[in-house]
Amino acid sequence: MRAKLPDREGLVTRDGVNLAYEIYGDAPETMLFIPPWSIVHSRIYKAQLPYFSERFRCITYDGRGNGKSDRPKDVTAYTLDNYLADALAVMDALDVGQSILVGLSFGGLLASILAAYHPERVRAAVLVGTVSTIGSPPYARLAASHFSAERESYEGWDKYNRDYWLKNYPDFAEFFIRNICSEPHSTKQIEDGIGWAVETSGPTLINTVEARNIPPRFDVSEEMYRKIRCPVLFIHGDNDQIQLHARAEAAHTEVSGSEFVTIKGGGHNPLGRYPAKANTLISDFIDRRLGITAPARGTVRRNGAGKRALYLSSPIGLGHGRRDIAIAHEMRRLHPNLSVDWLAQDPVTRLLEASNEHVHPLSARLASETRHIELESGEHELHCFQALRRMDEVLIKNFMTFQEAVEQGAYDLVIADEAWDIDHYWHEHPELKKAKLAWLTDFVGYVPMPSGGEHEALLTTDYNAEMIEHIERHPAVRDRSIFVGAPEDIAPLSFGTGLPPMRDWIPKHFDFAGYVIGEHPQNFGSREQLRERLGYRNDERICIVTVGGSGIGAHLIRRILQAYPIVKAKLTDLRMIVVAGPRIDAAAMVAPEGVEMRAFVANLDRHLAACDLALVQGGLTTCMELAAASTPFVYFPLRNHFEQNFHVAHRLRRYGAGIQMDFAASTPDMIADAMMQALSSPDKPKPVEADGARRAARMIAELLE
Repeated sequence: MRAKLPDREGLVTRDGVNLAYEIYGDAPETMLFIPPWSIVHSRIYKAQLPYFSERFRCITYDGRGNGKSDRPKDVTAYTLDNYLADALAVMDALDVGQSILVGLSFGGLLASILAAYHPERVRAAVLVGTVSTIGSPPYARLAASHFSAERESYEGWDKYNRDYWLKNYPDFAEFFIRNICSEPHSTKQIEDGIGWAVETSGPTLINTVEARNIPPRFDVSEEMYRKIRCPVLFIHGDNDQIQLHARAEAAHTEVSGSEFVTIKGGGHNPLGRYPAKANTLISDFIDRRLGITAPARGTVRRNGAGKRALYLSSPIGLGHGRRDIAIAHEMRRLHPNLSVDWLAQDPVTRLLEASNEHVHPLSARLASETRHIELESGEHELHCFQALRRMDEVLIKNFMTFQEAVEQGAYDLVIADEAWDIDHYWHEHPELKKAKLAWLTDFVGYVPMPSGGEHEALLTTDYNAEMIEHIERHPAVRDRSIFVGAPEDIAPLSFGTGLPPMRDWIPKHFDFAGYVIGEHPQNFGSREQLRERLGYRNDERICIVTVGGSGIGAHLIRRILQAYPIVKAKLTDLRMIVVAGPRIDAAAMVAPEGVEMRAFVANLDRHLAACDLALVQGGLTTCMELAAASTPFVYFPLRNHFEQNFHVAHRLRRYGAGIQMDFAASTPDMIADAMMQALSSPDKPKPVEADGARRAARMIAELLE
């Protein structure tokens, strides 16, 4: 899912060539993102557009040769003169008098030319991994003679060759993209880049390279850079395999008053590999040099009374919200003057508002992670690991919103319940950390699903290795790491080939709070009293069906509804209540007579404690609430959901709770049999600790002393 869709899109036609553009936002000031070389297109800026369009009108367009723009057949269509004229045509057509330019690679060269020869159109320029026309000789492997030489075989950089592009362009594209993304742990950026590269072709890129032999009608020597008078920021990796760091430095030397930031160990595209750092650098540069500061949305001034915390609760399901509210309540007992703001999304915000908690106004700007998960899901299937990887655009957008909230709020503490974006980017760039961090999670470590084969095993190992490196390299980023559970709840698995077992590594880096339940069923009173308060009679068997806060569970509900008549024929006193959740239209479900459909139940935990049987997905919180209440239940882990199938299932087996079923293999008759088995089983789960919230709160509260 895209973190933000364009407000407007269309085509600008120049000399018969259509150039596709997109516009995000409608602010008075404009940022123009100039496309790089046509091996990729404007989606290369996906980590910048959702963030900067909150402050600027952001325009991007696909360069001729890729994306939604045309691919002319003539070499002369790809001259530097034409690329420059395209940029001006887009600006003219979209009424851009003057703009802040952002240019990656070849786009950086075009931004330099615009700034030098059309200064009235450029307020400032940000040149990232820029192509420079001066300085020490460029990489010989990119020279014209290397490109045109005929060879018997093609290995390594010999693939940068005209003949090879005609024979095996896809292999070259993958090779080149891997060299753009030369940093370790760049699998997602490589995957994206290859996908964009195959949208063009070898013959088209050959035209772009051969057109470089046609000199432009303007000078691109040192004198061009000396003409630039607007503020300029260079961002360049010192391990750039495409454009030499030294050549960018040479250009910087010629541009009076320009600034230069080196990304240590960085490759050719810091905008994609280090988006939090790059976005922050660009924003700070614009603030300082142009005086265009971010709007002060509710900036808080400290008055010295009490402590302030920003709490982030995962929006994927409602269980995190319930446990986080419980922890916050316990923290206020320890610090009565503690003020808590919540940065959260629907449906968690519904729980927060019902509990009279304060939702931070910037929450409205968060891109919906729940919506992304729903779009990634299939029929009772969610490939959780891959869905998280493809959430990168959403996560960087939300991280930048979080960072803004932290910098404005003068918080003493950030409490993050599985806010993976915060943990990742603060570890990548510890200088961005602006408050103490308490980190909570109930699982650690990605696990490959068998369906993903060897490739997925390599990916999960790489992600786990990056996480381990982050924590061991920067142990001070997390001021407290809390595992929601006991050491025995850690799955007996490895982080991957060459990495330690989870049970060896996790206890060295986490404290254990025991399981945290929003409110333990032991506080609800007797089961008889609870049933009476909820309107349940003693002469009926209550079956609750609930599928969490996302929209994934519709298929499971339908299958269970098919099983209901089978069980009802055997148990005439059965009463089934289906809680569809806030994101499923309960009214649209075709339910058998006698089944009650409800949308959202704020006190669902009490209903689960009072019922005789529950049928649920494999989410940890709901299953553990049922275990704590000793309520029999049947659970259906989502197919390819590594957390539910490995981490959650291991924990439930340890407690002896629930009957696990495979949705794909479960017919209505089989579900009916499992329901009868659960109702008749005398076994009770092991007791679930009742003081987890208090223990977690004490650990976190120590950071405020």
